[in-house]
Amino acid sequence: MGKDVIIACDFDSAEKTFEFLDKFTGKKPFVKIGMELYYAEGPAIVREIKARGHKIFLDLKLHDIPTTVKKSMAVLSRLDVDMCNLHAAGTVRMMEAAIEGLTRPDGSRPLLIAVTQLTSTDGESMKNDLLIDRPLDEVVIHYAKNAARSGLDGVVCSPLEAGKIHENCGEKFLTVTPGVRFADGDKGDQKRVTTPAEAKRIGSDYIVVGRPITQAADPVAAYERCIAEFVD
Repeated sequence: MGKDVIIACDFDSAEKTFEFLDKFTGKKPFVKIGMELYYAEGPAIVREIKARGHKIFLDLKLHDIPTTVKKSMAVLSRLDVDMCNLHAAGTVRMMEAAIEGLTRPDGSRPLLIAVTQLTSTDGESMKNDLLIDRPLDEVVIHYAKNAARSGLDGVVCSPLEAGKIHENCGEKFLTVTPGVRFADGDKGDQKRVTTPAEAKRIGSDYIVVGRPITQAADPVAAYERCIAEFVD
C-alpha cells in the first residue's frame, strides 16, 4: 500500500467541483467528497466523479444507532466509493454493524475508517465541552484500538498522532490525516496541524489536503508540491 494525497473537494456545487477537477489534465487525484458537496448534489456527484476515473473518499462521518448505520452503509457501498468513514464515538457495536452493512454479497467493500477526535478539537474543548477528562492522546489511541477491534481498516486522526496509532494498532492499520498545511501556509481553523513532509516522517498513510490546494493560485502546482513532499 502506497502513500497518497487526497484532495478535499469542499465545494458547494458540481459546477465548482468540475471546474476545479478539469485543471488536472492527465491526472486523476484521489478526492474527498464531504458533507457540503454531498448534501448539495447527492449521490449523482459521487457517480460522476467516479466515472471520471478518480478514487473517492466519501467523508460523511456516520454516527447513529447501529441499525441505522448498517442500513446507510449498505446504500453507500453501492456507490462504489473507495473509502468512507464514521465516528468512533458511536461505539464498537455501531462500528461492527457498519462493517456488516458495507460488505457486499461478494465479500468486497470500501475501506472503512473511524474519526477519533476532529482536528479542530483540543484538550481544553474536549474537557469543557464533552466532559472527557482523559488526555487527548489517550482518548485518540483508545478510540483507534476500538476501531481496530471492530474490524475497521484505520482511523482519521491528526498527523501528530499517526505514529502512536501505528505503535498501538499495527503498521497496516491506516492513518488518514487532515490538518496538513505547508510550512509557509495558514492554519485556518485546524488546531493540530503539520506539513506534508512531517506527516510522512511521522507515519501518515494518507494526507487530506483542502484549502492549501483548492484555494491556491495554481492548484495543480500545489498538489504536485504535496506529492513531492509526502509521496516521492
